[in-house]
Amino acid sequence: MRRYSPYLAVLAAVLFAASAFGQGGSALVGTLTVKAKEGTKLPDSFDVVLYRSNRTELGRQSVKNHEAYRFTGVSSGDWEIAVEGDGRTLGRMSFNINSTRSGDVRQDLELEWREKSGSASANAGTISALDLYKRNPENESLMKQALAESAKKNYAEAAKLLNQIVAADAKDFEAWTGLGNVLFAQGNPGEAEKAFRRALEERPSYPLALLNLGKLNYDQKNYDAAIDTLSRLVAAHPETAAAHRLLGESYLRVKKGSKAVPELEEAARLDPENQAEAHLSLAALYDAANLKDRAVAEYEKFLAMKPNYADKKTLEKYIRDNKKL
Repeated sequence: MRRYSPYLAVLAAVLFAASAFGQGGSALVGTLTVKAKEGTKLPDSFDVVLYRSNRTELGRQSVKNHEAYRFTGVSSGDWEIAVEGDGRTLGRMSFNINSTRSGDVRQDLELEWREKSGSASANAGTISALDLYKRNPENESLMKQALAESAKKNYAEAAKLLNQIVAADAKDFEAWTGLGNVLFAQGNPGEAEKAFRRALEERPSYPLALLNLGKLNYDQKNYDAAIDTLSRLVAAHPETAAAHRLLGESYLRVKKGSKAVPELEEAARLDPENQAEAHLSLAALYDAANLKDRAVAEYEKFLAMKPNYADKKTLEKYIRDNKKL
């Protein structure tokens, strides 16, 4: 049986943290579907758990198979959602909400129950289950402390604790990833990159380390490095919409539009709501190539997803001026 740790997202998205869960914001809704072979007995219900990206639990609901969950007051930013049942974590996914408008954000969860392995697996584009690093009780306690300090934005103390973990056990790729995140939050991208790369020495396809390293490379305008890192991520985890989007944007920065297009399109296909801005990048690319009809189509797709976009009138004018009759 695969083992699961309660710390999949070790300080996962400190790089792009946003406001907290609370009043206002959107409602996160979806349907839980756990598929199983005929005759398989599933638990009567599952827990759907919402986390901030720093692994702070912010909501938990008991949901039966094929029924809906709903969390209200979910603000813009990085989030994680997990499904628990039968005494273990069945699957977990990271996602981003970047819309400031009120309303529902839909995230359906679909898993396949595998009796033999004792775990569930995910269909691409929905939820993914990952085996995690199993650390000793002392380091597990340090990890809890580091998470608590990070949640309070005490990054120096969090870094100190994470350094203690990796000094005692250099193979802990989750702790290295968390260390990279807090170092970046402290404004030390050089050391953060070293920590991410150290995590990847231990787990070359670890998605959180790859994604955050790619974000760091992009932020530092090291687009060739971002392309290399994010290409590895989409090869290992093609369901990661954010990676496709960032990879496409990186290709645009090095003027490789033909390679950017399929990545941006895939990002929008995998996560239409949260990666809607991919359509804006595609529209700008097509407009520069004087393919006005394609640019119009992309702007229309974007406005269908973001009807309250602040600069909506400008896009609507472009559509009127360039749409073929």
